Amino acid sequence: MEPGKIITYKRNPDYWARDLPSTRGRFNFDEIRYDYYRDGAAIFEAFKKGLIDIRYEGDPGKWAISYDFPAAKKGQVKRESFPLGFPSGMSALVFNSRRPLFADKRVRQALTLLFDFEWINKNLFHGAYVRTQSFFDRSILSSHGRPADAREIELLKPYMAEIDKQVLDGTHMFPKSDGKGRNRKNFRAAIKLFHAAGYILKGGKMINAKSGAPFGFEILAASRSQERLMLNYIASLKRAGINARVRLVDSAQYQRRRQVFDFDMLQNRWGASLSPGNEQIHRWASKYARTDGSFNLAGVESPAVDAMIDAILAARGHEDFISAVRALDRALLSGNYVLPLYHLAGQWVAYWGRVAHPEKVSLYGYPLDSWFYVGGKKTQ
Repeated sequence: MEPGKIITYKRNPDYWARDLPSTRGRFNFDEIRYDYYRDGAAIFEAFKKGLIDIRYEGDPGKWAISYDFPAAKKGQVKRESFPLGFPSGMSALVFNSRRPLFADKRVRQALTLLFDFEWINKNLFHGAYVRTQSFFDRSILSSHGRPADAREIELLKPYMAEIDKQVLDGTHMFPKSDGKGRNRKNFRAAIKLFHAAGYILKGGKMINAKSGAPFGFEILAASRSQERLMLNYIASLKRAGINARVRLVDSAQYQRRRQVFDFDMLQNRWGASLSPGNEQIHRWASKYARTDGSFNLAGVESPAVDAMIDAILAARGHEDFISAVRALDRALLSGNYVLPLYHLAGQWVAYWGRVAHPEKVSLYGYPLDSWFYVGGKKTQ
């Protein structure tokens, strides 16, 4: 290896487990070399020239318009979207429900209605994303589109006052628009919810009906890409008379404010696996809602959520486990603690034709250890 430049791995021909069923057909390359680059543009240029064999792409704009170079047009470079079978996780704008402004669920619902995903997806991301509808979207653990089964009903029965009917019967969906940037139907529904929560539009401003205080808040941003998204959301909020603003801060300040819950709203992502467990306590349990440094950023304090986490940890059978996770999903969705954003339906990979992958891929996309060399000039 050359620190900061190159690291090369060579296959051990005497690997003791090479013929075990769990490893047969894997680890096929004699040598895999990783080159380090300081700049993303340089990496892409290296791939275009054939200096790199396999490239994972996470930029919707680049995936949509940048793979038109000669090798791609000739079919020498292939592009695939690999289906994924593990949960997408939840990327969302988080309401700090500890703040009086966001303590009312109807306010959180109204602000969710004013987020125009269809317009943002079309104009910022080339329509590449899918709206996230569940904390375990894209997997069997998701409650979206599935009515609660008998096990879930039994678990949720003592807490039905907290669970929305549409979430329970699986018909719940986050609001859609026509993508034209006006979102009139959702706008009217949001204003109605604000009125029910004690706010009125007066002189083009959303104000508290009793105190006259204007409705406004700050969204904390950690990067330019987050800021770009938030500014588009703020434009929608402005039409409803809401004075929202973005504050882009350095990483140290962002981390500190996040740790002590010194924010109104920020963007966060909770990853997910097919075996959620103890980590759910730190993310959503009531006892961590006031604990600095916890991942319960939304300040969730819900008996239903607490009970469903306990049910997940107590499950001993596969079906009981799935039902408990879906029940937790329903409890979290019903609370409107976050404004869900989006995820990719698959995993984008571009590669030169000299390497290939098995016809049947794993639930986790494109594990490199299952690929193999088929001919042509060897690179990385």
